[in-house]
Order: sequence, then C-alpha cells, then structure tokens
Amino acid sequence: MDAIAITIFSIIIMIGLGYFLKRIDFLSKKDMDPFNKIVMYILMPCMIFHAIYNADLSSLPKLSLLPFVILASSIVTGVISYFILKRLNLDDKQVWSVLVTVMIANTAFMGYPVTLGIYGQTGFLRAIFCDIATLSMFLLLSFVLILRFGGTVKTAIRKIAIFPPLWAVILGLIFNLLNIPIGDVCEYTVNYLGQGAIPLIMITLGLSIDFSALARSKSMIIFTSIMKLAFFPLVAFLLATKLGLVDLQYNVSIIEAAMPSGMMSLLLAITYKLDYELTSDCILINTVISLITLPVIISLL
Repeated sequence: MDAIAITIFSIIIMIGLGYFLKRIDFLSKKDMDPFNKIVMYILMPCMIFHAIYNADLSSLPKLSLLPFVILASSIVTGVISYFILKRLNLDDKQVWSVLVTVMIANTAFMGYPVTLGIYGQTGFLRAIFCDIATLSMFLLLSFVLILRFGGTVKTAIRKIAIFPPLWAVILGLIFNLLNIPIGDVCEYTVNYLGQGAIPLIMITLGLSIDFSALARSKSMIIFTSIMKLAFFPLVAFLLATKLGLVDLQYNVSIIEAAMPSGMMSLLLAITYKLDYELTSDCILINTVISLITLPVIISLL
C-alpha cells in the first residue's frame, strides 16, 4: 500500500474513532471545545514552530508563492459564490454564513496531517505556508464582517494579535533565520507536544460529524461542497500552472486548496451572529465528502 493510501486510511480511522466514541457516549460534542482549545493554543503552535525552526528556509522566496495561490483561489471562489448566492435571494446573514465556508480552507486541521503523511516534513513546511493564506483570509473576513454586521476594529485586532498559530509562524521564522538555539529540553518538549496535534484534531473532527445536517441544509451543503471541493482547487490548479510551480510546490498547493471548509469559518459565524447552524452543517458534511474527493485529487497529481 502506498503512502497516499496509508495516510488517507489512517485519517479515516482516526476520524471514525472520534465518531465511534461519540456514538457510545464515551465522548460528546461538548468535548470539542476543550479539545479545540488544546490544539489551537498549545499543540498546533508547537507543531508549526518546530517544523519551521528545523526547516531549510533557503527556498523562502519560492515558498512565498504558496500563500498567494491559496489566497487568490479563495478570493476568486468567494466573489463568484457571492454573486450566485445573491441571485438566490438569500438574506445577507445567510449569504455570509455560506461564504465563510467556501473561502476558508481547512489547510491546517486536515491539510497538515495529509501533507505530512504523504510528503513528510518538506511537504509539511509547504502546508504551513499555504496555511498563512488561510490565516490572512480569516483576518480579512473578520474586518469585512465587522464592517457589515457590527463590532469593533479594536476587538478584531486584539484577537489577531493573540492568535497562537500566527505567533508560531513568526517566532519559528525568527529563531530559524537568526539561528537562535532553544536547547535540547525545550526542543524535545515542543516536538512531543506537536506530535499530539494530529490525532487529537482527527478525533475532534469525528466528534463533529452529524449526518442529520444533510437533510436540514441540503441545497447549501451541495453548493458549498461543489465550490469548496471542486471549484476552489480548480482555480488553484490554474494559478499554480500559470505561475510555473513544480513538484512539491505544485502538489501541496493543489492538495491544500482541495481541503474542506475550515473550522475557523464556524468561529466567524458564531462571533458575528450569522446563521452558524447553516455554517456548521456545511463544514461537517463537506468534511465527510472530502474523504472521497481528496484521494481522487491526490491520485491525479
């Protein structure tokens, strides 16, 4: 069995484990919040920092193209989706509840384990740079939603300033480029913590699966699945080809673009009082569908 099949099956098993533990009432949806906090504030920052700190950044100029591919694909997909949704006569909150799901890709929670499993640390480093685009889109949408639905710019800036994965990227780059040692004990600790991120992410995704959502938001689930899982990576493919990306740069950019909707979409929907149930339904179901579409796209690369 090749690395791609092993990675996908391993991810499916871990997600299935989370779903099974929910079904037998060993864990429940209420456990998602503390799990997500542990991942977002401790494990993922450690994983990102350790990867960047130990990476060969000699190809940094080339790596900078990866965020552009993801960000541009997100904007193109979002603009086209906006005009389609407006023609369906949805109210503004419904429109933006759907838009956040098609514009924010799960480049971290799903993207990291997939690229790490298939391409190792070199692929993972490129996935981190793709995720910079997702972080940027999250920040951009935060400001747009503040202007559209109320809130303060000060609050948005504060949330951005304390966002741990962002600081993990910044500090990783600083410590790497300036060759600042952190000591063996610190490095081993950060590494061990980072290794716990992927299994906890996958189990948490399993806890989030709710198949009853398929009937509740059927039309928008179909729409977001098409735009996020098919159109978004198609735009990335065109851009990556046009920019002349090759090998890992090319493969990782398209794989990351093919990820399902990111969990940060739900955070935006809740924060700005959108139709967060609709957003949640779209995220959960297209995450399940991506377990079929991702292997297909990966096999075509």
